Amino acid sequence: MVENGYHWRNRELREHVAVIDGKVAPTKVLTNGIYLNVYTKQWLKANIWILKDRIVYVGGKLPDQTKEVELVDCAGRYLVPGYIEPHAHPFQLYNPEELAKHAAKFGTTTLVNDNLMWLFLLNKKKAFSLVEEFNKLPISMFWWARFDSQTALQDEEEIFNSETVLSWLENPSVVQGGELTAWPRLLRGDDRLLYWIQEANRLGKPVEGHLPGASEGTLNKMKLLGVTADHESMTAEEVMTRLRLGFQVGLRYSSIRPDLPEVLEGLVSEGINSYENLTMNTDGSTPAFYEKGLMNVCVAIAIEKGVPLADAYQMASYNVAKHFGFAGELGGIAPGKIAHINILDDKVNPHPVSVLASGKWIKKDQVTQSFNNPIDWHKHGVVPLTFDWTLTESDLQFSIPIGLDLENDVIIKPYAIKTDVTLEQIPEINSDAFLLLIDRNGKWRVNTTIRGFTKKLGAIASTYSTTGDIVFIGKNKQDILIASTRLQQLGGGIVVVHEGEIIFELPLPLGGIMFDGKMDDLIAKEKELKRILKDYGYAYSDPVYTILFLSATHLPYIRITQRGIIDVKKREVLFPAIMR
Repeated sequence: MVENGYHWRNRELREHVAVIDGKVAPTKVLTNGIYLNVYTKQWLKANIWILKDRIVYVGGKLPDQTKEVELVDCAGRYLVPGYIEPHAHPFQLYNPEELAKHAAKFGTTTLVNDNLMWLFLLNKKKAFSLVEEFNKLPISMFWWARFDSQTALQDEEEIFNSETVLSWLENPSVVQGGELTAWPRLLRGDDRLLYWIQEANRLGKPVEGHLPGASEGTLNKMKLLGVTADHESMTAEEVMTRLRLGFQVGLRYSSIRPDLPEVLEGLVSEGINSYENLTMNTDGSTPAFYEKGLMNVCVAIAIEKGVPLADAYQMASYNVAKHFGFAGELGGIAPGKIAHINILDDKVNPHPVSVLASGKWIKKDQVTQSFNNPIDWHKHGVVPLTFDWTLTESDLQFSIPIGLDLENDVIIKPYAIKTDVTLEQIPEINSDAFLLLIDRNGKWRVNTTIRGFTKKLGAIASTYSTTGDIVFIGKNKQDILIASTRLQQLGGGIVVVHEGEIIFELPLPLGGIMFDGKMDDLIAKEKELKRILKDYGYAYSDPVYTILFLSATHLPYIRITQRGIIDVKKREVLFPAIMR
């Protein structure tokens, strides 16, 4: 992928020019199509020549040499740049490779990805080796450099230190710093965070904030300190405030916050006349939300809500590329660009009939194509979990007086525990359940209760969590023990047990976090999990996110973390973790 602004050697560049001179034949030629020119916002008829992974010519001519050239007649079709997802969390049960392949089928051929899980799962050498492996895919894969963990770790300095953070920032596949969930620390005077932000700015890489509900004063301060983008606007008014202050603003359409339609309605009704600093994202949605694609769905919403046609496409392509500094290679259809092209049957229908990524067919005439270069996960140290400890009844001692009360999928308030938690089973007359967070290496545990997750379920166990530690929720202690045993046999995953019977399991053999299989299969499994949990009393929309964010200290009000039960606002440990 693009390194230091280019990735073609001089010999290759001369070869590209030789195609135009008729000395070398192109690989593919897309003829008679009408393409979106992102520089003039015009729909123009042209022939597009491609040599391997690069567009080498856009214009009215056909090449002199056409023998063994793949000629594709695009008459009556419309061509737009491959879509770019600027804010992907590629670990939400799926793995980054499978997410990329799935996204590309629907026209999203570039993803800018969170690196958080690599920080938890791998050392720096293995992580960078894996990043290089992703560069072999036809889909373009870029990464963030996280500055904080969005939770409370026992050993934060081992993961988030200047050597590690700066080495990520300097990696050519990393295009931004952030997202910055620890911005309150920055405002309280954390100069190390400020130093990392300054280094990102010095390298010409934007820093993305995480600023839900931030006041005008806070936004001004963050801009002064070097934060240049934010994706947390929940209303059109919040978007406009950020735009007026010079932020690049991401409009979100995710399984937790599907704000995009309402926000766009507000912006269009306000008569916004410039979309250049707007992008769209799906913010790491859970698998089933992606059943019909990623950015293609966002573009369709933008068109439906009245965004001008060229702007709707550019919010998912050129605007993103320009923001991240790779517009020389991506985000448009022009000579020199990587050949990421979506072919549409109508300019108002952003769901492509054919998709090219790096000049290779990902989908052709509605038929998905296969391609090689699968990631060798074991080679890079992403393997099933192994356990040298066993969960026992002595671990299921609950005495903390404060529990976690679910207000919705992810907002949690404290409550005084009144139910008898010394029992083997919590009665179904209330919605309390046992909640246990335990170190994946068995060194510590935190025991409390959670209210609002289930009314009667025996147990759910999950190695999928913010930090990869293990979450247990349930009414019955014996079911928790059964779930733990099965979880260890699987090498990580999600297991649901009721009345001594395993009623659902999802193996996550890639570090205990990620599924190693097809996205369609994972979508079916997630739907099944949601159905089961709803049957047992889960009242909200996204239980996977509920489990993930139990430890997420960038959300109010109380969380269960490696350090113990934490009051988020006061940043105080109310009840510390217990060493086993």
